[in-house]
Amino acid sequence: MNCGFWEKLARPIIALAPMANVTDAAFRRIIAKYGKPDIFFTEFVSADGLLSTGREKLLTDLLYSESERPIVAQLFSGKPEKMFEAARLIKELGFDGLDINMGCPDRSIEKSGAGAALIKNPALAREILRAAKEGAGGLPVSLKTRLGYNKDELEQWLPELLAEKPTAITLHARTRKEMSQVPARWERVKQAVEIRNELKSQTLILGNGDVTSVAEAREKIKETGADGALLGRAIFGNPFLFLNSQEYQNKLAVLLEHAKLFEELLGKYKNFAIMRKHFKAYVEGFPGAKELRMRLMETENAQEVEKILYNGSYV
Repeated sequence: MNCGFWEKLARPIIALAPMANVTDAAFRRIIAKYGKPDIFFTEFVSADGLLSTGREKLLTDLLYSESERPIVAQLFSGKPEKMFEAARLIKELGFDGLDINMGCPDRSIEKSGAGAALIKNPALAREILRAAKEGAGGLPVSLKTRLGYNKDELEQWLPELLAEKPTAITLHARTRKEMSQVPARWERVKQAVEIRNELKSQTLILGNGDVTSVAEAREKIKETGADGALLGRAIFGNPFLFLNSQEYQNKLAVLLEHAKLFEELLGKYKNFAIMRKHFKAYVEGFPGAKELRMRLMETENAQEVEKILYNGSYV
């Protein structure tokens, strides 16, 4: 098994979870500057789309800077041949690793046999893993999945994946049916570690779900014996989440920097409205937050954001 950069990481591993329309190139660059996790993942990208006429727009989702290393590209597909070709592209683009999404509950993605649909088709999931490893040409291949589809099937599902020897498996401790509507069951991450150990597998097990801080992540890792954890929604409005120091900068100054970077890197392909979910999180807890948030929600570019923040003496 090729572990690549994974074996050089200090334990426990604390990473930022991939999130659609959140962990884009601009956001990751901001996080790399103000408090870097051990690993960055891109947003998930369609392997099929990367091999189609619409690839130019999708390649924007694979932009990264050297400051983000180690950086792992996350892909999804229900077709092994497409995953093979896309994995070759990921290798060419200089990524440190490839991660396969086997947990996304989006219906359009599931319709193509990808994402969480693969939980119902272990044979295809294994084929896709093999194709990714072959195409990635020595890059470490990992995956992110859930406990099961309609019900918890960890004891059946996990051994199928471990048989293909991925470098790491991130387990979102809920089923696809549960989405994020129930508390994450971290005791099942512990069970996953035990299954891995019983099978004498070298695959790393990382947990994911409901982790609100690095301190909590370390606690859950200790309790379960996992090799690491991914933090997701806790990053909203807190670019300093992974920072050990308490010397926080002005959050609204970071908001402005983020907006400018989004426009510079992604403005040609992505709607500025994507920034609104960040605005809401950034301004929480400030005096006059409601009024400021309402005004920021109406902005259409970074220049308008800057004008509001400077006129209000926020930065």
